[in-house]
This record gives sequence, structure tokens and C-alpha cells, in this order.
Amino acid sequence: MPPMREVAIIGAGELGGALARVLAAREVARRVHLIDDAGRVAEGKALDIAQSAPVSGFAAEVKGSTDLTIAAAAGLFIVADRVGGAEWQGDDGVALLKRLRQTAPRAVVVCAGAQQRELVDRGVSELGLRRDQLFGSAPEAMRAAVRALVALELNVSPREVALSLLGVPPAHIVIPWSDATVGGFGLTRLLDEPSRRRLAARIPAMWPPGPIALAHAACAVAETITGRARRLATCFVAPDRSAGARTRTAAFPVYLNSNGIAEMLAPPLSVVEQIALDNAMML
Repeated sequence: MPPMREVAIIGAGELGGALARVLAAREVARRVHLIDDAGRVAEGKALDIAQSAPVSGFAAEVKGSTDLTIAAAAGLFIVADRVGGAEWQGDDGVALLKRLRQTAPRAVVVCAGAQQRELVDRGVSELGLRRDQLFGSAPEAMRAAVRALVALELNVSPREVALSLLGVPPAHIVIPWSDATVGGFGLTRLLDEPSRRRLAARIPAMWPPGPIALAHAACAVAETITGRARRLATCFVAPDRSAGARTRTAAFPVYLNSNGIAEMLAPPLSVVEQIALDNAMML
């Protein structure tokens, strides 16, 4: 499948710059916009990435700018971090989401930062953005870290480990161990209960992931959205409050397509895991 025509990254900080490089190298889009108020920095990083194309062997075009409207045709916007500052969040982040809705109302918006779970929540609850069009990719980086931890424990490749991650990191993470597999074998057959408890106790300290891990997670999500890969992704998803339930945004496995979240999945949970997830989502 040919790459999406345009993808825009909002914020040319450490995360945004790393993400632009990964998206370009994997040719997720024909053109990658790197947009930041510090335009010279964004332009400089974009130029550096573009100049590496002949050596790295990719053909994606990378452009830096201060102008959000220049990327109005993008089908995917990824919210990252500002130059010399933190991730987009709080009232500034909400104002940015409002501008994005006005600039490209049909675009999918992915929040790539580890601190942007609340931004996803506010974008849906306060601005009325659709929960299938606005979500966060950081939990995918956390899931990869957990897979690596399990692989290290069992002396296997992380590619052989398949597991789900739900909840609100770092303190309220739920991993359905009985549903996890290693090389096609049930993980609970390979790791006893004390070992799983020991691993679970180490997981909260792995949050937040670093900018490189977050960039690769956002790129994996972008590849799925653009149809260049087919895989489950773990994302921050805003709750459906149409029935009046008061819950908060949490991580869930999802299937994605060009319109955003196509389906949210809930793996089988034990009674204890279900209670832990319910407690994680309570306001």
C-alpha cells in the first residue's frame, strides 16, 4: 500500500524530532511536516533528516515550519513536545486541539507523549472531539517495555512475547497474564505466580518511557493507521460517557484504520484483574 500523502508532527522537541526521523525513515508518509513555534529549530531538524535520506535510503520529504495551516491536508496529526519545553498538555494543549479541529476537522490526532492522557480526556469531554479520532500512543511504548522485561526473564526474543496492557500507568496497570503467550505457549506455564508478581512490581518504575521509545510507539501506531502494518496497538482511549458513567481515559488494545480507532478490545480478565481495571478507570 502506498504511504499516506502527509503526516504532521506538532512540536519539534526531542520527541517530535525523533518521531520525524522515524516516520521519514519508514516512509509512513510521502511528506512529514515538523511544526513548531521555534521555526528555525524545526526547519533545521527537518533539513538534517532530509539530508540523511540518500544515506539512509528513504524518499520521504521532511519540511519544518511554524505554520499549522501548511499541513491542513494531512490525514494524521501527531502531538509531541515543543522545542525547549515539555509535551503539549494542559490548557495550551486543549487550545492546540481546538486549532487542529478547525484546521483539519476530519484528521486523526494521536497524542504521542507520556503525559498526554489527560489531554486526550479533555479533548473528548470538553471539545467534543470523537474518541475514535483522538487517542494516545504512549501505552504502546509501555507494552513494548513489558514484553522486553518478560523476554529477559525467560531468555527469549521480545518478538516471541505477546501480551496486553490496560489501565492507567504507572500505578494502575493491568496485565492479563493468563492471556499472554511466549512463542505460542501460555505465559503462565513458563512463569510461576511469584515470578509474575516480581515482574509486576518492577513495571511501574518503567513509566514514563523515553522519547525514542515514545517515537517508535507513535510510528507503529501511524503505520497501522496508514495501513502499512496490521497489528493491535495499545492506546489511551477516552471513555464513552454517553450512558452517564464517570470514568477516565485509560489504555486499551485497539484496532486502527485510516479513520482512527476501528474497534476497542477487552481481553479476558480474572475477577481480580477486572476489579483492578475498574478501580484504575474510576474518577
